[in-house]
Amino acid sequence: MLSILDWGVLLLFVLFPFAVAFLRAEHAGRSLHHFFLADRQLPWWLAGTSMVATTFAADTPLAVTGIVAREGIAGNWIWWNGALGSMLSVLFLARLWRRAGVVTDVEFIELRYSGKNAAVLRGFRAVYLGLLINCVVIGWVNLAMAKLLSIVLGWDQLTAVFTGFALTTVYVAISGLGGVVLTDLLQFGFAVMGSLAVAIFALGTPEVGGLQGVAAQLPESILRPLPYFEQDSPNAETRFTISLATFLAYLGVQWWATWYPGQEPGGGGYLAQRMMAVKDERQAILATLWFTICHYCVRPWPWILAALASLLLYPDIADHEAGYAMLIRDHVPIGWRGLVLGGFAAAYMSTVSTQLNWGASYLINDLYARFICSGATETHYVRAARFSTLIIMGFSVVITLYLETVRQAWEFILEAGAGIGLVLILRWYWWRVNAWSEITAMVAPLLGLVWISFFTAATFPDTLLYLVCWSTVCWLSVTYLTSPEPESTLVNFFERVNPSGAGWREVSAKVGKHQVRDLLPRFTAWFAACLALYGLLLGVGELLLPTKTGPAPYFATSLACCFFLYHRSDSIKLG
Repeated sequence: MLSILDWGVLLLFVLFPFAVAFLRAEHAGRSLHHFFLADRQLPWWLAGTSMVATTFAADTPLAVTGIVAREGIAGNWIWWNGALGSMLSVLFLARLWRRAGVVTDVEFIELRYSGKNAAVLRGFRAVYLGLLINCVVIGWVNLAMAKLLSIVLGWDQLTAVFTGFALTTVYVAISGLGGVVLTDLLQFGFAVMGSLAVAIFALGTPEVGGLQGVAAQLPESILRPLPYFEQDSPNAETRFTISLATFLAYLGVQWWATWYPGQEPGGGGYLAQRMMAVKDERQAILATLWFTICHYCVRPWPWILAALASLLLYPDIADHEAGYAMLIRDHVPIGWRGLVLGGFAAAYMSTVSTQLNWGASYLINDLYARFICSGATETHYVRAARFSTLIIMGFSVVITLYLETVRQAWEFILEAGAGIGLVLILRWYWWRVNAWSEITAMVAPLLGLVWISFFTAATFPDTLLYLVCWSTVCWLSVTYLTSPEPESTLVNFFERVNPSGAGWREVSAKVGKHQVRDLLPRFTAWFAACLALYGLLLGVGELLLPTKTGPAPYFATSLACCFFLYHRSDSIKLG
């Protein structure tokens, strides 16, 4: 239970967002641009930090704890592979999103495509992503927070869920994106402090014995950030890591093929919302780069260390995700416990506030204002946006009650979006992609998932590979069987966004711009940037928990790639 000091600290964390919300209420109410894009005036560091804060929810440490318990540190490649897509956004897409000048990435559909197909796709994606998928995401965040509060405070699940619902929905409806990102800044700092505190106190227990105790008591396979590549690796060891095939599937397929919030291959969702909310294209690039570094290199290791400690302290529990909450309950002292819970309340509110604002932007800008009530005043639309946040949160509460584990929801989202990622990338760089391509890429994995669920015994991640192959064949076939977008639409998009690459050569010739910039220098830079990022990530891990490899090769690779990027920066055109 919590002391009076703990409750006081926790109360401060909860009240802070409301103060910001009321200060930002008048500014957010001016127009949809103010409510959803903060009038496009965010600095890069604030937008980038908001991206990181949003992806740091109460569910993430719990999910990472469950992953480490089943598959060791290497199991985290299920989300570490997303760094490849994030770097793609930095070097290829961030500037293009800012240049497009739309309010949402769903509105982008009617900039890139035209006609009834584009309108149907825009309306469908607004409901599918803004309401259905968004509610699943909020549902698993609610589930994690409810699990945390039920273990630490003894609350039942309904009380925990409705408490989070009431607190977050009110301040989001008032403040708009400007208030959300301001609270994100401090909430991210508090959440990181809380994670560090849990890791330090858990490692400091006599049963664990610090980093040395972890290394001495746990099998090496759990501590390896990479799977075994040797064919003769011992069976007793490999059961605590992922297979080489799974590792290759993550790095070779998942990052570009599947849609997942915060790791969209085309840089969409709430990340695109923040790219479009900054002052200019350069700041969009810097914001996305800052997010990528913090997301993959700064945040994970406190969670992983705490997860390893939980394996030693609670080796026999059935729900390993709950082990993280038990660390807070049993090993974080009075005073600090309020800070830790406040940090996780901040992480929860940060994520849910973004999901609500982002989902409302789809429902209002791309459904209500586009198809139901066009031509109304900005004040009317802002009121509708505030009301829509209540609708989204209400649906998400219902979904929460049917979810059992965070990973269960993660895998469903990955499978439901399997195959669409390549379309979201190529629509920027290949003129032949049309609205039917994207419609097919959305529907095909859903149909395939139903078939696999009812008529096969396949499990994740094998299902992911089957669905990606099925969806890719479907949308490519439909692309060539249907007509391309009208020339006027393609020319308008090309002149407005100015994409690069040979995929627009035919269109560029029609507008008299025969020189299309080569993408090869950027692909080279992307490869080097990914190596630098992974070198830093793995080097930090080896520094904390040394294996036979040691940190030196990873840090050397990272430094060499950074040196290469610095000396090639003049030749890398990011436009």
